[in-house]
Amino acid sequence: WKPANNGGSDGEWEVIPPTVAWAKRIFDVVAASVGLVLLALVFVPVAIAIRWETRGPIVFRQQRVGRSTQHKTDLFEVLKFRTMFEDAERLTGPVMAGEDDPRVTKVGRFLRNTRLDELPQFINVLRGDMSMIGPRPERAVFVRKLNDAIPIYPERTLGLRPGMTGLAQVKQTYQQSVDEVGMKVAYDHAYAMRVQRSIWSWAKTDIEILWRTLVVVFKRTGQ
Repeated sequence: WKPANNGGSDGEWEVIPPTVAWAKRIFDVVAASVGLVLLALVFVPVAIAIRWETRGPIVFRQQRVGRSTQHKTDLFEVLKFRTMFEDAERLTGPVMAGEDDPRVTKVGRFLRNTRLDELPQFINVLRGDMSMIGPRPERAVFVRKLNDAIPIYPERTLGLRPGMTGLAQVKQTYQQSVDEVGMKVAYDHAYAMRVQRSIWSWAKTDIEILWRTLVVVFKRTGQ
């Protein structure tokens, strides 16, 4: 695929057709509004569980790389329920999370397995930082490294907001090597190709991804 320049401004420079972009945004707002009800229901018990096990903030905030356009790349602060010990990277510096990561708390592992740690991101979706479906929002420090290692990596968020879930997220778990990251990037590009085709292709793809995500939630196989 290649981006379609629908005008001169960044806001119009999209990888997907305007009709799909509008439909996708309307769906995001409706779904995130419903999701905030779920967030309100679980916030208190989750907050109690997190604070009971470890000290530190309930909601974890971290800068991530958002949608990129012809002239700029957005940065935003992602919101998640904290799943690691406080100051988990104080001694190691930025490190990608791995399977059976020792920095993850017992409560945090449950939250990750059920994807409940992602619920505060409904706020990010309403703000327009993220979408319900899209590429995984990554940290800038890792993006800089992966840009050099994987030639097509920078284009993964071209015209697309990162998502709470996505094709790559339901197809693969943790990436342990550049090759595995490359496969996730291939899924991100495959998603972009699908939503670029038509509004029907986008709707079918997003429904499929949402269904796979719900299966992960109920089977508690999230990462």
